[in-house]
Amino acid sequence: MLHTFACSMFANAVRFYFNSYKGLNRDIWLLAVVNLINRCGTMVIPFLMLYLTSQLGVSLSKAGVVMSLWGVGAFIGSYIGGKLTDRIGFHKIQLFSLFAGGVGFIILGQLKSYYAICIFTFILAMINEAFRPANSAAMGKYSNEENRMRSFTLMRLSFNLGWALGAGLGGFVAHQSYQLLFCIDGVTNILAAIMLWWLLPDKYSAEQAAKHKEIPVKVSVWSDKVFVRFILISVIYLGCFVQLFTNLPVYFKNELQLDENYIGYLSSWNGILIVIAEMALIYWMERNWSQQRAIVVGVLFHVLAYLMLVLFKLSFVGAVVMITFITLSEMFSFSVLVNFWMKRTDDTNRGQYAAIWTMVWATSQTAGPFLGSLVAEYGGFTLLWSLVAALSLLSTILYARLIRN
Repeated sequence: MLHTFACSMFANAVRFYFNSYKGLNRDIWLLAVVNLINRCGTMVIPFLMLYLTSQLGVSLSKAGVVMSLWGVGAFIGSYIGGKLTDRIGFHKIQLFSLFAGGVGFIILGQLKSYYAICIFTFILAMINEAFRPANSAAMGKYSNEENRMRSFTLMRLSFNLGWALGAGLGGFVAHQSYQLLFCIDGVTNILAAIMLWWLLPDKYSAEQAAKHKEIPVKVSVWSDKVFVRFILISVIYLGCFVQLFTNLPVYFKNELQLDENYIGYLSSWNGILIVIAEMALIYWMERNWSQQRAIVVGVLFHVLAYLMLVLFKLSFVGAVVMITFITLSEMFSFSVLVNFWMKRTDDTNRGQYAAIWTMVWATSQTAGPFLGSLVAEYGGFTLLWSLVAALSLLSTILYARLIRN
């Protein structure tokens, strides 16, 4: 009897898991394939601070400046990319960004001058991050109200499967040659551009351009006060979240004495968990939880993760648990956050909303790593993680007040 019950439960779980993938547009699946290829080569950014500090002898604060310049360039590129997306269509912007960005990563790996790296990082970020609002607008076009959260989750799944493969391989590659790291990142960008051109021919650019001329924008992005409050809170939360890619790897290496291989494994674990569990979690959450509850639980997991670093000296196993909490924070909150602002858009302004959301990420990538590196260098990592936990808790409270159902 117990065996039969266990088999039935397992069969129901498997059925539920596969049902979570049903009902998605074919173009969403193809876009996910393109994003997977692109993300498999995402090796430079997770290891850029380590490359600058360990290979070029740059100080931690100067390496933080480079990461902040990436954020500033991403901020500007996102705005331009969103504007152009509404004018000429998301397909052209994605194609250009992927190809030119791929060439840019290969060039960046050849530069040795700190100031040349600063300038080129800024330019490359503008090109590379113009992809994000265009990609978000494409996702909005290829999905509908009923499956939008799962469509975005599929995009995250493709991103994170690529991240799991890329970061894991990136740790091994970085251990051997950082120059090869830049080359692989560039080649996969170019390959993703080719696949986008081949798998998803441009069907909407002419329609988008005509709509932009004929139909006035219904709502100005900046006159949407709820959205403005939403993005201000998100800057706080995401500014804390981006420590995962910047100062946290440095802490793992310098304080916990983990080498690049183990740091790569931790990054891969983040991606693997998302690939395994997020789609089913979102499918269940759509039916059982409010947006407010999902956000509150998600950001609270982030608080718990960094409290672990404050209270304990972690082993590698402890670091795995800590990364698990951060990953749960992503899974509970990120799809809901995107769905929250996506519901406020239409075909005439989706690129601009997507651009502002990408600029939120860029602002977080600018302020988070730079301020975090200053706090870590002059006040220590314990102070940094205490601040991250406190600001994450503040974000939880503010999101709970704003996002009501």
